[in-house]
Amino acid sequence: MVDVSIIIVNYNTRQLTLDCLESVYASITSYSYEIIVVDNASRDDSVQAVRKAYPQVQLIVNRDNTGFAKANNQGMKVTKGRYILLLNSDTIVHPDTLHTMISFMDRHPEMGASGCKVILPDGSLDKACKRGFPTPSASFYYAFGISRLFRDQPKFNQYQLGHLSPDDEYPVDCLVGAFMLVRRETIEQVGGLDETFFMYGEDIDWCYRIKEAGWGIFYYPRTYIVHYKGGSARRKPLKITYEFHRAMWVFHRKHYAKKYNPFTNAAVWMGISLKFTLSLLRSKLSPPVRPGQTVTRMRAENEVSSEVNP
Repeated sequence: MVDVSIIIVNYNTRQLTLDCLESVYASITSYSYEIIVVDNASRDDSVQAVRKAYPQVQLIVNRDNTGFAKANNQGMKVTKGRYILLLNSDTIVHPDTLHTMISFMDRHPEMGASGCKVILPDGSLDKACKRGFPTPSASFYYAFGISRLFRDQPKFNQYQLGHLSPDDEYPVDCLVGAFMLVRRETIEQVGGLDETFFMYGEDIDWCYRIKEAGWGIFYYPRTYIVHYKGGSARRKPLKITYEFHRAMWVFHRKHYAKKYNPFTNAAVWMGISLKFTLSLLRSKLSPPVRPGQTVTRMRAENEVSSEVNP
């Protein structure tokens, strides 16, 4: 058994995936690892490029785009590691990341999952790497900007945990699917990702089930990765925007609808519908994406940021 199985889902992100693989193989660690790349019917010669550059990578090639959750589940079925690492194709791993995170998990057997600090290309924090669950109240405070007005108040920062320093370590509710290190025993207990989610929300749902099962989830910023964000999301903005907002409702319906009254549930549905409509309008009014724009900016212009995931 290897120490960690790294699953990378690729969809038309050939160069990003090659760069990600290069960073993984540059890791400085005494732990053993294997890499599984699941390709979701890419049309940019990704499969051929990975085979040529990294023949040791185990490739799973899908004939259709099965989505992020299902593709990761496919990868999990062939893994041999004590830990499973979900790693986005649009990330660069720091040389010490694997060693630091596996060492942490080995020291803390009560932890079901952990995540490192995730930074964006401009050096800012990807706030999705440490989150609380998107309860109706947490979502309300975030959506209406109340959390930004009272950054130091825990009550109003339940979702993005803005009152907590990104340089400190602490237990959290949610990690981000761009980098999530999960114990094999945890997966055997709670199962894989929920394939109802196509490419948003599955990470929060997984974390919710992991915590329900009694496992800890920890944010450990003693190492980091760089997340370029949105490498494959740019190709179908309408589809992606729809899936982003659909994930919000799927998560609420699955975990919260029975806990709240019909009025609250109706308010959540209306809020998601309104946000979806506004996102579509902004997308139509935004200038067309020019060749050479960064994937981070394209993601922002389409209002599809994993800051609120689901």
